Amino acid sequence: MKQVAILNRTRETVLGGHISVAATTVRRMVGLLGRERLEPGTGLLIMPSQAIHTVAMHFAIDVIFLDREWRVVFLRRAMLPFRMTGLHWKAHCVLELPTGVIAATSTTVGDQLVVQEKSVNAAAVAA
Repeated sequence: MKQVAILNRTRETVLGGHISVAATTVRRMVGLLGRERLEPGTGLLIMPSQAIHTVAMHFAIDVIFLDREWRVVFLRRAMLPFRMTGLHWKAHCVLELPTGVIAATSTTVGDQLVVQEKSVNAAAVAA
């Protein structure tokens, strides 16, 4: 699965350096199911998406809804398992992160995020 780094340009903080991208129907449906937790620095970017759920998950997550320009349009801290968000019409994608990242990075609605592609080192893959 493709990975990116996501930074908060407004706050000059890093939300995650190893964010997986769920851009296919199957990957969006599976999401974080089957995982026991999210490690620090990791997360899942679901695109496109305007709502999510944590049905059948085993842990809470921080959730950030982003528009097409990567601006934060809605936040949900520590969303517990077996919950659903409302539909956010302005959102284009959703970023799921370990609990506490929103607070630790002081991320708020209106912040501008930046997505950086991660290059894969061919030598590391071959090893």
